[in-house]
Amino acid sequence: MQNKVNIKNKRARFEYELLDKYTAGIVLTGTEIKSIRLSKASIAESFCEFNERGELFVVNMTIEEYAFGTHYNHKPKTERKLLLQKQELRKLNKEIKNKGLTIVPLRVFVNDRGLAKMEIALAKGKKLFDKRETIKDRDNKRNLDRIKKAFN
Repeated sequence: MQNKVNIKNKRARFEYELLDKYTAGIVLTGTEIKSIRLSKASIAESFCEFNERGELFVVNMTIEEYAFGTHYNHKPKTERKLLLQKQELRKLNKEIKNKGLTIVPLRVFVNDRGLAKMEIALAKGKKLFDKRETIKDRDNKRNLDRIKKAFN
């Protein structure tokens, strides 16, 4: 497909320390996938959680209503099921219960076959001093790049 969809969660890398990454499929309806292909989605405040049957869902993911959808249109904020292999689901569920970690979505993209996928990560929340250190590292890198550019 010529239209590359890449919807990112920029706050996730700042707020969390990412441990493991997974690529999961998303169960969507017709109008939802059409809106995603038009990049009309946001995962800024979203997170993932398990239900009582051990299925993984993404919560607070916003997909805008499709402009040409009629009464078949979807609700913008609903829980959407994520598709992973059973052993991956068991491992994630065990990690979350034992260590108090969380699962955050990093990005939503459309693969070569036209299917919507979500990259999720097992993450641990950062403390305030870790966030300050991240900001300091980013500023130092930016200043170093300026000096390199001025030197060349």
